[in-house]
Amino acid sequence: MDETTRMWVEILFNVGYLIAIYWLVALMFRTKPQLSQEYQRIFAPIVWAFLLLALGDTGHVGFRVVAYALGDLEATFSLFGRDIGLVGIGALSTAVTVTFFYMLVLVAWSRRFEKPLGWFGWLLLLAGVARLVYMAFPENQWNNLVPPQPYSLYRNAFLIVQGLGAAYLILRDALAEKDRTFVWVGVCILLSYAFYTPVILFVQTVPMVGMLMIPKTLAYVAIAWIVYREIRSVAA
Repeated sequence: MDETTRMWVEILFNVGYLIAIYWLVALMFRTKPQLSQEYQRIFAPIVWAFLLLALGDTGHVGFRVVAYALGDLEATFSLFGRDIGLVGIGALSTAVTVTFFYMLVLVAWSRRFEKPLGWFGWLLLLAGVARLVYMAFPENQWNNLVPPQPYSLYRNAFLIVQGLGAAYLILRDALAEKDRTFVWVGVCILLSYAFYTPVILFVQTVPMVGMLMIPKTLAYVAIAWIVYREIRSVAA
């Protein structure tokens, strides 16, 4: 695939993704008031999680589209006299929001299955806090188009702990209770990491592996659709 074709594939996918995720979030918020208090308590964290995800990805994929429109991915803007890369600040925004996304998913799991967080749940929350602290280190070089190693690997290790830990808890309890909705949520989380892990490990040396972000992102859209269908099915 030549560079121009790859650019247009990315632009079209990014725009389509943002439209889809905001549409699903809007549907969730429109339907949520129709839920009983019990279901509102369960689904509120995950609805807010997807709003955060959409906002963060507006910076991540949205700023990439803007950067392309301005000429290339090196496009910058000035903030307090300092040049800030659009792609870099977008990557930071989604890195922050996805961390909170998994914290809220953990809360949703706890409420859905009436389980205390326990030591493992608190460990997952602590991994999120540690990731946020680690991302503040200047060595992360957020202005870089390609995330630097080993800092990219280290900061994403915390996210992997968060995501796979949440998937384990969800699948363990959803399978036990034959909760098909949350079984699929857990499966889609695992799929997202299956596509994302090669990007973390190899994008510095094999840039085309970054295309795996497309199926990884589609896994999140699938989770949003699964959650919305469940919200709609239990709405009063």
